[in-house]
Amino acid sequence: MKYRSNSILAHIPQNRNGELILKQALFFQKKLGMRIFLMDIIKSGSFFPFNPNSKRNKIRHQNELNKFTEFVKKHLQSEIPNNIMLRIGWGKVIKTLITESEEGGHEFVLLDKSEKQNAEDLSRADVDRYISKSFCPVLTINKDYQAKEIKRIFIPIDISQRTKKRLYWATFFAKKLDAKIQIVSALNADIKETTSLAYKKAESLKEMLQKRGVDCGVKIIKVHGQERHHAILEYLEKEKPDMVIIRTHRESRFTGKKIGTFVSEIVHCCKMPVFTVGGVSQDFNPDTI
Repeated sequence: MKYRSNSILAHIPQNRNGELILKQALFFQKKLGMRIFLMDIIKSGSFFPFNPNSKRNKIRHQNELNKFTEFVKKHLQSEIPNNIMLRIGWGKVIKTLITESEEGGHEFVLLDKSEKQNAEDLSRADVDRYISKSFCPVLTINKDYQAKEIKRIFIPIDISQRTKKRLYWATFFAKKLDAKIQIVSALNADIKETTSLAYKKAESLKEMLQKRGVDCGVKIIKVHGQERHHAILEYLEKEKPDMVIIRTHRESRFTGKKIGTFVSEIVHCCKMPVFTVGGVSQDFNPDTI
């Protein structure tokens, strides 16, 4: 595959919640055959960010890294392999992860989205802000909902959005995980499904995926006096896919625009992993997979 680094970044706090997140992170790392950077973020005093090369701070950093190393080794019950790298970050969680998404060259970032007893007390708004500001796609997982296999991936689509990045990642996950793709679109007009723009857009994406050897289907949901995300969520709850891929606003990274109700509701109301395609990462060619 044509990657910059073939790596995942996962935020792993050193506590019981972090153990659950680590388990999911290593599941995806192994299934996808990628490297993974595990990062714990330590809240620091005001002195540290301004002088990270001081002797005192170097010692503190090494001590935290040693503790993190033992934490990961205890979970693995073995030495840490070469495709798992450990990092220590300092400061506020969201700000640090935004910087890392820009400078680290990672393909995507894995972040816990669970609200109750969240690993770092991140609110729903914090997670949404990170998704909108990240320079690369974000895989949000619920630490209390452990994925054991990914065989059915659903892709809710918005007819106003472009498909190139979504096409790449749908192809990537489908081939790596040997999964089937289901494209889902909500239709709120009282017209025949096959004549709607939603159907035509979904069929176009299906054909592009099938040309690349991906097993793919289309489902058009009729919306009757509902918000689109409510109809999509009801369908996801009924069908229970293993993973969801959704596109964020292309311009949100630059304008500060929020990810929107539709994306936010899908991310937070789905227990399964949700992969949000956005950021400003380079456009990959699906044909290179």
